[in-house]
Amino acid sequence: MTAAAPTHPPQPEGATGVLVLADGSIHWGKGIGAAGQSVGEVCFNTSMTGYQEILTDPSYAGQIITFTFPHIGNVGTNDEDIETVTPAARGLILRVDITEPSNWRATRNLDAWLKSHGLVGLGGLDTRALTRRIRDGGAPNGVIAHSPDGKFDLDTLLAQAKAWPGLEGMDLAKDVTCGQTFTWDESAWTIAGGYGRQTDPKHHVVAVDFGAKRNILRCLANAGCRVTVVPATATAEDILAHKPDGVFLSNGPGDPAATGTYAVPMIQQIVASGLPLFGICLGHQLLALALGGQTTKMEKGHRGANHPVKDLATGRVEITSQNHGFVVLPESLPDTVEVTHVSLFDGTNEGIRLKDKPVFSVQYHPEASPGPEDSHYLFDRFIENIAAR
Repeated sequence: MTAAAPTHPPQPEGATGVLVLADGSIHWGKGIGAAGQSVGEVCFNTSMTGYQEILTDPSYAGQIITFTFPHIGNVGTNDEDIETVTPAARGLILRVDITEPSNWRATRNLDAWLKSHGLVGLGGLDTRALTRRIRDGGAPNGVIAHSPDGKFDLDTLLAQAKAWPGLEGMDLAKDVTCGQTFTWDESAWTIAGGYGRQTDPKHHVVAVDFGAKRNILRCLANAGCRVTVVPATATAEDILAHKPDGVFLSNGPGDPAATGTYAVPMIQQIVASGLPLFGICLGHQLLALALGGQTTKMEKGHRGANHPVKDLATGRVEITSQNHGFVVLPESLPDTVEVTHVSLFDGTNEGIRLKDKPVFSVQYHPEASPGPEDSHYLFDRFIENIAAR
């Protein structure tokens, strides 16, 4: 007997967009942004501001972002609030239609900006229900599709969602890293003058670009550094040839174990050199792997600007911005490594340091733009390590 074709919920009148999850569930809505379709892991972000920075964060490569805050698009878009020129996110999901911008810095409506970058979006979904689905069952794979004429081949979309292998085992850093070495001197934005320039650097830092956010590089420049950015595949010899005062390991997407096949040997040699080293997000995970630790895929991940983290040395609680789907297993770390920060949401690892070398890292984003800014002191700590050496 021939198997019966799968049944799908009826398409509502006027629906021009759809989310098809690998478990077979269908979510109808209104297409926004570019027409087309995209497959990825469906996650959620709880930030109330900063949607343009989120959409341009290279760490979102391979992911479709569900925004839990309903009023996305209310401040429009501009050419300044970006973390990379070419967004790596696969698409976005919203509760309500994109609103008209109301901000003096806006130059374009979010919908027009999405179209210009080829980003597929979907509005009108019950994002609370979708977020609960992700929270309770883990981040699913899915396909987001926008067809202005409302025509969809749901069976094909479902097959694509089921066939997508997922982020585990994926090295995505190589897809978002820079193509060649370059120098960065742009510093923090001010309301009076926009972005500044670092013209009198005191230190030289090599930043390894696994998918670096621009604001990390701005924070390094603002801290008095001349920054040389090298590709993710740079060797320790490549980095040391620049004669840096310190080395920075950037954020980035994908599975750290996959990226670690080429990054871990480099990091181990940098650690052995005695140079001060600072890592953020994927850089933190790669450092842990290089020191003998292990990482694992999280069921839901941490994504938002409201995550409390405790500094175990001071007892101070920081409100942090986070975006990660993998985590360091603290029990796997050797005795030479000290856990410095933990999440107050779920107790997962948020920071480590070497006890006998100027080497440390954090899982969260101290450079967060638009914020919070509780953790900017970590850049000062990196500079203090450089100055002390």
